[in-house]
Amino acid sequence: MNRRISNAASYLMIVLGATLASFSVACILLPNGAIDYGTAGIGIIISKLTGIKMSYCIFGVFLPFLLAGAVILGRDFGIKAAVGALAYTVGVDIFEEIPFELDTEHFIAVAFGGAILGAGIALILRYGGCIDGSEIFANIFLKKLSDRTGRDFSMTPVLIAFNTCVYLAAFILINRNSALLSLLVFVVASNIIDHFTDHFEAIKQVTIITKEPDDLIRDIKDKLNKTCTIMESEGAISGQNKTLICYINYFELSRMKEIIAKNKGTFSTVTTIDEILR
Repeated sequence: MNRRISNAASYLMIVLGATLASFSVACILLPNGAIDYGTAGIGIIISKLTGIKMSYCIFGVFLPFLLAGAVILGRDFGIKAAVGALAYTVGVDIFEEIPFELDTEHFIAVAFGGAILGAGIALILRYGGCIDGSEIFANIFLKKLSDRTGRDFSMTPVLIAFNTCVYLAAFILINRNSALLSLLVFVVASNIIDHFTDHFEAIKQVTIITKEPDDLIRDIKDKLNKTCTIMESEGAISGQNKTLICYINYFELSRMKEIIAKNKGTFSTVTTIDEILR
């Protein structure tokens, strides 16, 4: 029962975050000449160039990334991402029809809109969802790279490169003011997201203390394709234990929590790692 309530609350928070994000884009950013970033930004550019309904373009661009994420990152992630994407596109469709004007300078409006957008996306990410294909692309790309090299990488360079291409397209195909204002949106939103998700694009170190590590190690290998460092440890009260250390990314964190919850009698911590030296 507690698990069902927790899952229902997660979906509710994802829908709420997507609603905030869509309100910011449709009612604040677009009327003031800015666009969203990532795949939503690509969808908005396509809509402006072709005249096709914006919500259709945004969802159409996101759909291939959504399907790839569901296949590679798991069914639960795919469902949450689909819920977030549908809520976001429906929100954009509805809020586009609502007359709303923020009577202030473009710069202030865009900064304010970027903050609301960042808060909405942070809420979605915090509860295991996603509404931007650039994050899924970065996740899949780095997962393949990590599987090939055995090393863990931050998503930041991939996200910056992806969004640089989006803003260059906006600069060339729309106008320079739109591109620069959109860059401001990205900066403000990214800072809000980092604040509430503890640098979601960075590597996470999960430390697990347990007396029975075998099932945990097997589940981590089977479900996340990750290995662990195993150390002997001793608690003042609990006695002899095993300490497992595993490195994952933010999108794998919700699945790691499920693995830990299934294996009772553990104590776990999550730490953000800025860099791994080899």
